[in-house]
Amino acid sequence: MEIREEVRKMKRVAPQVASSTLEQRNHVLKLIGESLERHKEEIFAANRKDLERADAEQVAPAIRKRLKFSEEKLADVEKGIRLLISLPDPIHRETLVRELDEGLLLKRVTCPIGVIGVIFEARPDALVQISSLCIKSGNCAVLKGGRETAETNRVLFRVIHEAAVAGGLPEYCMIQAEQHNEIDELLDCDDCVDLLIPRGSNRFVRYIMDHTKIPVMGHADGICHIYVDKDADFEKAIPIIIDAKTQYTAACNAVETLLVNRSIAPAFLPKLAKALRREGVEIRGTKEVTSMIGGETIGEDQFREYLDLIVSVKLVNNLEEAVDHINRFGSHHTDCIITENDETAERFMELVDSAGVYQNCSTRFADGFRYGFGAEVGISTGKIHARGPVGLDGLVTYKYKLYGHGQIVGDYASGKKEFHFRDIVS
Repeated sequence: MEIREEVRKMKRVAPQVASSTLEQRNHVLKLIGESLERHKEEIFAANRKDLERADAEQVAPAIRKRLKFSEEKLADVEKGIRLLISLPDPIHRETLVRELDEGLLLKRVTCPIGVIGVIFEARPDALVQISSLCIKSGNCAVLKGGRETAETNRVLFRVIHEAAVAGGLPEYCMIQAEQHNEIDELLDCDDCVDLLIPRGSNRFVRYIMDHTKIPVMGHADGICHIYVDKDADFEKAIPIIIDAKTQYTAACNAVETLLVNRSIAPAFLPKLAKALRREGVEIRGTKEVTSMIGGETIGEDQFREYLDLIVSVKLVNNLEEAVDHINRFGSHHTDCIITENDETAERFMELVDSAGVYQNCSTRFADGFRYGFGAEVGISTGKIHARGPVGLDGLVTYKYKLYGHGQIVGDYASGKKEFHFRDIVS
């Protein structure tokens, strides 16, 4: 069956999912957690097949690391599911109650977006996170994972889907697209898909944006920066940088560019270079930097997202120069300042135009689970609807409900009646 027919069926059942109770959705999440644990050996066996194929195809180490679904990854997604269950209901919340006139009551109420298509990179845990978030927020999900994890994703989807149906959700609360050509079919479903969330390379995300009429939420690059200010504590700075670069190199929130205040460079750079090289990190920088600590000399227009043990380094005169570089060359994802001067930090946070701005901590904190969202469907660098790690709040919209007793607009247009707006605090 064509993906369009599948999605049309999903669109018809979306209102049923949207009207489900919090108790029902939490029950489904509980069943999913139990089912993942019960079927874990089957999941691990499928994952070994994906890893073996990756080895045969000589997949890059950074990508291969994402493919692995281990006991640790399983424990993480199970923890995320438990956190989701503990969170309040993101839908059916009244965010405005206003009396327009006597007997005419307006309410603004949160509701699911509807049908969400998520096209994600080669990370099996992403399928679990996305499915769980969509269920908790009352959305239907079309899931398309990377071919590198086809075996793992197939088993994970079956386990999750069976649990969802057993918990009372309709069969078409989620569907899986497996063929590459189904992506283009999905992009053409603007009459029944409400939102697309692509997760992948810059080129891939741009392709999605350029070939669909469906609203797209997400980010293309993860060019994250750390600016080491003249008032930085070196003892804090180096562990933060090491964590941001090496804790999970293939992540979009790993730091890719370091900006160092020129006044501290002679004292700081040699210590930083020693620490980076001890962790196997290759340094690339401007001529001024490499003349001090070695490494490959490149221009700042060559700084990019590496997703590898490589980092770009540049010296700047002051905060303003650092901010200018970040806003010009960054991807508006997550950027950090290391300084003991809180006034400087606040100015950095105000001026940097990114979804996440940090002081004295690793950029790797940019994550839905670490923000207490349970998980995330992705990170958005846009400014409309959702920004930063997208958890439950980013998967809901709202509708207005107006309760009347026979009122007509003509009475207000003629002056027979008048509005007397009064907000009611619930």
